[in-house]
Amino acid sequence: METFTPKPSSIRRSKLSSWFGWAALLVLLIWIIVDLYVPRKNSLRQFDPKEVAQLETAMWRSYYEKKPVLLFWQLAKGLRQQFHAPFWRSFKLGFQASKAAFDFKKGRSRADYQHTIPDLRSYYESIKELSTESFDVSKVADLELEWWIVHRQRERYSYTDLANALVQTSAALYNQPATSFTTYGRFRADAMHLCDDVRHHPGGATEADWQQINEKLLEAWRALHSVVQVDHQ
Repeated sequence: METFTPKPSSIRRSKLSSWFGWAALLVLLIWIIVDLYVPRKNSLRQFDPKEVAQLETAMWRSYYEKKPVLLFWQLAKGLRQQFHAPFWRSFKLGFQASKAAFDFKKGRSRADYQHTIPDLRSYYESIKELSTESFDVSKVADLELEWWIVHRQRERYSYTDLANALVQTSAALYNQPATSFTTYGRFRADAMHLCDDVRHHPGGATEADWQQINEKLLEAWRALHSVVQVDHQ
């Protein structure tokens, strides 16, 4: 039987292909390490209100239509848009935020909800590492949880209470007077109110409903963007 002997040129091509494969893997690993661990800071005040509003609308829709994988990808994209998270770090942040949200979802009392605080603090500590602005991580995490509770317990709190809770969270994050965020809080609470209402319609929310929700969120994010830009100058 004749034995097949690879030609030298075939061996060289195989080695070259293997070398390129290992080189690509090394480049990918370096990118991931740099992305995750090299310090990088941007201003939390720089974002596109229209893009953030559209993405938040899509995230709400994915959440209520029970599409967790899509929601996770959208959340990571939102973190890159709103907080300038690097690509791989956005998934780390997305995991931290998702874990806090789903732990909260399982809760039934304020004591249960408090168990999300460590995850929220880790999340906001990661946000602070990306930010040129400083803020009190514990305070912002506590206020974030508070508006989650206010929105969850709608039989106990009003949408005015929700708007006020949103105002306090933004004021703490941006270190600005709470009165500056009144319009933002009202519009964002209005968007949540509308979303809560239309989800319970026969057949659920329509495309027109989601468009209305997006318009409310756009007004909210435009108001926030205007405030953080003007007061920072």
